[in-house]
Amino acid sequence: MKFRRALVVGINDYPGENNKLNACVNDAHSITRLLERNYDDEVNFSVVELIDAKATRESILECLGRVFDDDTETGVFYFSGHGYDDPEDGQLVTYDCNSQILGIKFKEVNEILRHSKCRNKIVIIDACYSGKVGNYHDIGDITSLSKGTTILTSCNEKEAAIENGNHGLFTNLLIYALEGGASDIFGRITPASIYSYVDSCLGEFEQRPLFKSYVATFVSLREVAPKITKREVKSIAKLFANSNDKYQLDPSYEPTNYAGSKQIGNNDLKEPYCTTEHTKIFGLLQKAVQNGLIKPSNEKHMFYAAMNSDTCELTDLGVQYWILVKKGLI
Repeated sequence: MKFRRALVVGINDYPGENNKLNACVNDAHSITRLLERNYDDEVNFSVVELIDAKATRESILECLGRVFDDDTETGVFYFSGHGYDDPEDGQLVTYDCNSQILGIKFKEVNEILRHSKCRNKIVIIDACYSGKVGNYHDIGDITSLSKGTTILTSCNEKEAAIENGNHGLFTNLLIYALEGGASDIFGRITPASIYSYVDSCLGEFEQRPLFKSYVATFVSLREVAPKITKREVKSIAKLFANSNDKYQLDPSYEPTNYAGSKQIGNNDLKEPYCTTEHTKIFGLLQKAVQNGLIKPSNEKHMFYAAMNSDTCELTDLGVQYWILVKKGLI
């Protein structure tokens, strides 16, 4: 049996008044909640959460060993807390940090990932200088990832990570992404779509996230309600014999085009009036338009395409999904 496991760490209560943080525990609780269940309350990840005093160097390393165990299908490590940079490496600062050992060196995380046979290894870090995770100083600070590894960090190697109210700036966007902002049309959220979402939300001069990956395919981290179902996409594909075909519309597709309609003036009604069969197809086409799969060929809106007996066609994205359906991959 293959498992989906996650370790979520959040540390606010560091030693010394000037070292304390405010948002990291909230970050961890929110990420735990989102990873544990999909939108329909289906179990997603089995999560271990280490907060403040429980987030010691020893406990984190012990849990990382279990999360990235060889029988794990997908393992996730999320950390929100202090990061430290030095000339040789960086470190995730643990609760029990001291002048000799601040926490867990980035290279230690790298080694755990490198030796793990876990199929999908995902590391998400919201900490200062976290962009260095995945680099090997011994080979000139060059990124070197083992197969199946994805690393998403809140900022670059020399940047600080900002707290923004109740959450870190990066994690706040990560939460929105996992709640559905980064989902594809089927409701799947991958590390790549999260990075794209977070990056697009940040201004040019704000902290910049980093994304490093060596994978053949991206795994879904969470699922939300699909914007359109696979059955509906298959039905849309059946309307087009070829990917460059145009689908002919006429006034019978527009559901408000019926005798006595108060939504369209009598002088604007056109025959043929709407039929149940055509309005059902039109509703499906409209949903495809909303999700970027279909577009009117010449009109600005589908209403006018129908009322003026024009056509609609697949978008570039729609063509890609049409191909997947024809290949039997959907």
